[in-house]
Amino acid sequence: MKLGMHNWMRAESIEATLKRLVRFGYDGLEIVGEPARYDVTRVRSLLQQYNIECWGTATFMTAGRDLIHEDAYVRYGTVKYMKDCVDLAAGLGGEILCIVPSTMGKVTPMGSFRDEWRWAVDGLREVAYYAGEKGIRPGIEPLNRYETYFINRHEQAILLAQEVGMNMGVVLDTFHLNIEESNPVVAIKQTASYLVDFHVADNNGYPPGWGMIDWRAYIQTLREIGYDGYLTGEFVVPIDRTPAALAEQEHENAPSANAVQGAENVLSSQKTEVLSERYYDLLVQQTASFLHTLL
Repeated sequence: MKLGMHNWMRAESIEATLKRLVRFGYDGLEIVGEPARYDVTRVRSLLQQYNIECWGTATFMTAGRDLIHEDAYVRYGTVKYMKDCVDLAAGLGGEILCIVPSTMGKVTPMGSFRDEWRWAVDGLREVAYYAGEKGIRPGIEPLNRYETYFINRHEQAILLAQEVGMNMGVVLDTFHLNIEESNPVVAIKQTASYLVDFHVADNNGYPPGWGMIDWRAYIQTLREIGYDGYLTGEFVVPIDRTPAALAEQEHENAPSANAVQGAENVLSSQKTEVLSERYYDLLVQQTASFLHTLL
């Protein structure tokens, strides 16, 4: 297994991200699914310069991106967006596409469960076929119930992947596993050959080792099922604006340039402030140093 990191959590240049990953011993990057933000040729050159792999990309499901929207035009646009994410991953030498089927933060259905399931299957089949042509393996990521009502657990994602076919897989995230699964280790075992990608944060959203997850059991289970992909860091740390904040958790004004738009429903507590670079560095470093002891 290798160690990677998402870059959607911080608004900064891709080069700044890569420099940090090199500094703390990472192998790869799972780049945010915002194809319009990136010059593929330039990013590919930077990846080579810093000797960092692109593991793949993850859809960033902000408003207007939704495979189960009642408006067929929105569904059509979402399929196109996901194909663009496939192109981004393929252009950077990636291998996977992490797919969240519906808008992050959407908690109210727009159609019957039969309609929404059919819309999801139809859209994902088109994306999966396109991804297969580009050499990218897609996977469906279950999110917790507070971020979506659609696909919360591993068995739901597996069922959807089976109906889609065409090598559609599943992405597991330890933060969501610990909210929705009665036994996360069993969930990992049952996902087995479907497992495309594995996102890591502790049960409280902080870096691995800062919460209550039994990481040795998780890593051992991944070895047992033969998973040899990336452990992709994806901590989501809230801003503490009280005197109880850790001394390291300094704040600074959020930069407007390069900011990922529409993330308010996911990072509402970081709307006007971001973690200081020093504290963010600590989180990235701690993720790597802890997991390296287990790999």
